[in-house]
Amino acid sequence: MEEWDIYDNYRNKTNRFHVRGTPFENGEYHIVVHVWIMNNKGEILLVKRHPKKPFPNLWECPGGSVLRGEDSCQAAIREVQEEIGVSLFLSNGKVIKSERRDHFNDFYDVWLFNQSFNLADCVLQKDEVSDSKWVTKRELHSMYNEKYLVPTLSYFRELL
Repeated sequence: MEEWDIYDNYRNKTNRFHVRGTPFENGEYHIVVHVWIMNNKGEILLVKRHPKKPFPNLWECPGGSVLRGEDSCQAAIREVQEEIGVSLFLSNGKVIKSERRDHFNDFYDVWLFNQSFNLADCVLQKDEVSDSKWVTKRELHSMYNEKYLVPTLSYFRELL
């Protein structure tokens, strides 16, 4: 049972929590993170969604919901560790976008980490991720245009 802190529409913590899968009340939000990782060649890490998840077999960046008691940075580092088994260094990351999305009842923080690692060292969380790869910015744009990326990631064109 995953629990999330509830925030108001100004991102103030309300000291209440939400259980994943239950409906939100009007004006309640939680925080999610998207984690883009760029290596020393300027390539961007993508992970492929498990075939039984929404947007099956599409590529995206790692990410997920901030758990109760966590902050955005802790969640970004945890999600990458869980999904691909890589430990990110806080000093290599920064928030590059933060926005409230009313239709998802969330604030999403987009993180960029500049960190290199070998894909052979990744340990994929099999029920979340089925593959990983490094792509160039040109390949990322091409994959988006060919509809191989999760459509909610269209914002990457402005940021990366």
